[in-house]
Amino acid sequence: MTQDHTTGPDAAPETPAPWRPSRTVAVVLAGGTGTRLGLGIPKQLLKIAGKPIIEHTLAVFEAAPEIDEIIVLMATGHVEQAQQIVDKAGFRKVSKVIEGGDTRNATTRIALDAVGEGDVNILFHDAVRPLVSARIVRECVNALWTYSAVDVAIPSADTIIQVDENDCITDIPVRSTLRRGQTPQAFRSGTIREAYRRAEGDPHFAATDDCGVVLRYLPGTPIKVIDGSDENIKVTHPVDVHLADKLFQLAAAQAPRLTDHRSYTEELTGRTVVVFGGSYGIGHDLAELARRYGAQVFPFSRSSTGTHVERAEDVQAALKTAFETTGRIDHVVVTAGILEKGALTDLDEETMDRVLQVNFVGPVIVARQSLPYLQQTKGQLLLYTSSSYTRGRAKYALYSATKAALVNLTQALSDEWAEFGVRVNCINPERTATPMRTKAFGEEPEHTLLAAEAVARSSLDVLISDLTGQVIDVRRAPGEPAAVPAQPTAADADRLANAG
Repeated sequence: MTQDHTTGPDAAPETPAPWRPSRTVAVVLAGGTGTRLGLGIPKQLLKIAGKPIIEHTLAVFEAAPEIDEIIVLMATGHVEQAQQIVDKAGFRKVSKVIEGGDTRNATTRIALDAVGEGDVNILFHDAVRPLVSARIVRECVNALWTYSAVDVAIPSADTIIQVDENDCITDIPVRSTLRRGQTPQAFRSGTIREAYRRAEGDPHFAATDDCGVVLRYLPGTPIKVIDGSDENIKVTHPVDVHLADKLFQLAAAQAPRLTDHRSYTEELTGRTVVVFGGSYGIGHDLAELARRYGAQVFPFSRSSTGTHVERAEDVQAALKTAFETTGRIDHVVVTAGILEKGALTDLDEETMDRVLQVNFVGPVIVARQSLPYLQQTKGQLLLYTSSSYTRGRAKYALYSATKAALVNLTQALSDEWAEFGVRVNCINPERTATPMRTKAFGEEPEHTLLAAEAVARSSLDVLISDLTGQVIDVRRAPGEPAAVPAQPTAADADRLANAG
């Protein structure tokens, strides 16, 4: 059990006897039914960013070195589903998945029985707070060396008012003294057990907050408050689902980046990467980077190999070539795309068909053809969207629409292919210096464009990560050197270039 014994300068021991817990247990409370979300399943089983909410939550505690054991209290009738998630994800710290009670009070009592006797640190956490950070978990556990009860909270940005039965204001508390409670809530086992033991004698006892039980029934016990975070939201209402998904997207924009050439080489040596749209721009730079780190790379495009992504026979032949040469395909990347500017009513049918075929039908064909190969290696399909996917742009409506479709395709396939262990992600670069962009928009100030190589490197980081179902934003960092836009050549006439 790894724990930091450091405490703040104002910390004062509550008792002379040192606290010596035998272990630290995270109790994940997953008893919600999803009523307020209007779902037919418990909200903790709803998928966000490619995984059930509860899986995201459990992953945080599984990865936390301060946590020795995890116990899951699941909604009635859904224990088996939760156990399947645990087994599939390989969470080794989860010791029990059991049914919770009818109320929060009853669920806490069941959890305390499941933890067993002895001196133990216990953290109670809402399963539907999947964005809890490692920092919050660490600080909760550390605080238990000094305090026997710990809460997590953030300042209130809103003025809080108190009203009477007629909804008239009776008081406006000073906002600086108010906090909005979150979880986890952490306790020394003896403290929370004693609080609930005393509560048993109160016929009017009802609580939705375990720190509230300690405050009421053990009034002399200091309850330390740890700073929470705005991201540590509770998925309760429909809008929370969208907020959480976006927060995961923002977090994914910081895909773990390896620190040196050797680390990349260790990850990529012996891997096979197939790039559709790999003749120039992002696809070309990605192919060169992967090759430099030891991967066997097969770039295909209309201009260099005569490969049309919208033709199933071309895609099949390309994948077959790579597989027969190396015996495996680990990653399939689709950067191919075209951008035709103009009002929708001004485009001829041939142009519209070409945009739809290359930008959307092509990636769909690549996905279908790639799955059998990626299943063998538990590999990844990487697609590319554009910032226009969030709001269609005038004068290139079809391009924006196809890029939005690729985001939906990414999210859907990540769910469909999870059972095969195949990951699917989508890169969303800001305006990038590629031949396609230069052809469509002409020369632009260099300092406003992202370098294709920067997008390629972020793409490589995603390929070697465990991410799935994510839309990864790639933005130009402050101080990053200006991009040098690539100049279109005659070979670019087919307009198979890169999203950007």
